[in-house]
Amino acid sequence: MTFTAQILTLYPDMFPGPLGTSLAGRALAEGKWVCDTINPRDFTTDKHRSVDDTPAGGGAGMVLRADIMAAAVDHAVERMADKVRSSRAQSRDGLAGNDVSTSLNQNGDGALAAVSGEPVEPRLSDGRRSSTSSGLTDSPSPKPPIIAMTPRGKPLTQARVREIAAGPGITIICGRFEGFDERLFDARDIEEVSIGDYILSGGEMGALVLLDACIRLLPGVMGASSSGDDESFENVILEYPQYTRPQIWEGRIIPEVLRSGDHAKIAAWRKQRAEEDTRLRRPDLWERHRDTPDQSPSGAQEKDKDKE
Repeated sequence: MTFTAQILTLYPDMFPGPLGTSLAGRALAEGKWVCDTINPRDFTTDKHRSVDDTPAGGGAGMVLRADIMAAAVDHAVERMADKVRSSRAQSRDGLAGNDVSTSLNQNGDGALAAVSGEPVEPRLSDGRRSSTSSGLTDSPSPKPPIIAMTPRGKPLTQARVREIAAGPGITIICGRFEGFDERLFDARDIEEVSIGDYILSGGEMGALVLLDACIRLLPGVMGASSSGDDESFENVILEYPQYTRPQIWEGRIIPEVLRSGDHAKIAAWRKQRAEEDTRLRRPDLWERHRDTPDQSPSGAQEKDKDKE
């Protein structure tokens, strides 16, 4: 199934933007994902196509209207549902052309057969079954999330990115001005997400970040399925430092252990450096790694400074 990205934005020309190049761009050209934009102004009723109004209670700036944004969201939900149904129908039709098709499960302990067009049980990008059934299934795909990019949202995590990438797609709402009328979130099933503790001009840059994180995890996008296994945040802690040729640069030499050829020692060194760098640079992640939620990040940082 092709991963579908729908972006609700007042500036549709910003997409796919940088996602039209490099890995994401190649995947887009190959049909591994599609990028659709929806302009909320298309759902306005006045001649000025206004999507915002002054904040209730007074204050600076403007606020995105709940009625206009909800109309755009409802349209996006319907369109996404149509795309998912169409994609699933095409998958069934493709399998129907074969009398019998089989695929070994990940453990190699058996084969799943699809006869007369019944689909083989789908799997997520990490190899897990998408349902608890032990046989064939025609269960629906995970519900595509609707995410609003806003500094008031929960921080984006790699775990959440993996969940999204394993599904059929995503609808992203890009905030502007002073943000959204809160009633939009009360009335619709929308997840609020932030990419960091800072303010941007709008949600479009955050949407690009979120999409890039998801697209690289889609099957066939990265050269090797294990390419991202050791990267920062995949295992909670930061990634170990990397080196390459030349062996000596400006008097600085690649650590001896990395030149030893001893894979056990190299693995131990990388683990030690990853933990050390995480402890010093990201005490919040280090706490999670050590499973000590009762200790404050500032306290952990102060203790590390005392040891130095």
